Amino acid sequence: MATVTNGRLLFNEVPEGYPVPGKTTVYDESSKIDLENVALHGGFLVKVLVLSIDPYLRGRMRHAEISTYIAPFTVGEPLANFGVGVVIRSESPAVKSGDHLYGIYPFVQYTVQNNAQAFRVIDNKLNLPLSAYIGVCGMPGETAYYAWKEYASPNDIADRLSTQGDVVFVSTAAGPVGATVVQLAKADGLKVIASAGSDDKVAFATSIGADVAFNYKTVSTRKILEKEGPSTCTYWDNVGGETLEAAIEYAGKGARFIECGMISAYNTKTPYGVANLINIIAQEIHIYGSVVSSLRNKYVEEFYSQFVPRVASGDIKYKEHLVRGLENAGEAILDVQSGKNFGKCVVVVAEE
Repeated sequence: MATVTNGRLLFNEVPEGYPVPGKTTVYDESSKIDLENVALHGGFLVKVLVLSIDPYLRGRMRHAEISTYIAPFTVGEPLANFGVGVVIRSESPAVKSGDHLYGIYPFVQYTVQNNAQAFRVIDNKLNLPLSAYIGVCGMPGETAYYAWKEYASPNDIADRLSTQGDVVFVSTAAGPVGATVVQLAKADGLKVIASAGSDDKVAFATSIGADVAFNYKTVSTRKILEKEGPSTCTYWDNVGGETLEAAIEYAGKGARFIECGMISAYNTKTPYGVANLINIIAQEIHIYGSVVSSLRNKYVEEFYSQFVPRVASGDIKYKEHLVRGLENAGEAILDVQSGKNFGKCVVVVAEE
């Protein structure tokens, strides 16, 4: 090993609308790293293998003075998100050379890390692709599993079926979170209505168990809910906007709304104004905002011991959208924001 280029994807400027590759984000090859001699200071050197591209990254592309639940990216510095890397050298007793680590990484090819507690060692005895650990077996899968367990209360839903019906509506049902929710809901014996943004995505949602799947771009969400889901008992929201408004209109008494994302508002200055919020009172709707990190300590060990084996066995199905090369990560971010990806978007930074 010798001094090599350490490619980076930098946050260059705050976007006005959709993030623009080469403008919002810039791929940079000016940084070098000596893999044999770079100082570790008790830490460990990691070769980044795969990085996750998720909708919430757009929320971090904001001005620093705007406060929310997660810190903004710093202009001129690499973006960061969940990934898996392999340890090349280590001075830490907690990890050793060859270990695969799951955690938050900067968008770089190589990185020196010092906090072993921030990472999870993946033993991968189940022989899953490493990319699965940043998708269905990582943060997106955790998001679905934790919030479904915490807020959907399937047993309570079953108790209410005689008056409420057993209908669950999932938006963005072909994405990594939505697709997992579809399967969790079906495993609990519920009828699932699923919306997606293309006919191929609709077919995928159907293949994983959705009872009614439709393309919201060509079919009226309201008409589907009126026919198939009046008195919906649970709505899993990934998009907000008009879809949220439709879900409120057809919610059953005491329905549960799990607010996971609102991608329809991420890239616009004038988000859609939901007009029927009064129905929240009339229908006594329970609304739960969900951030995965808030529930992780409660469910993480159960997730890895019970849910991940279901993925490995094929019981839980998933789809990936692989983008090869860190230099293409900016385009991958735009694809996710605009819905061009089909499946969990993963940037393959390097092979082992």
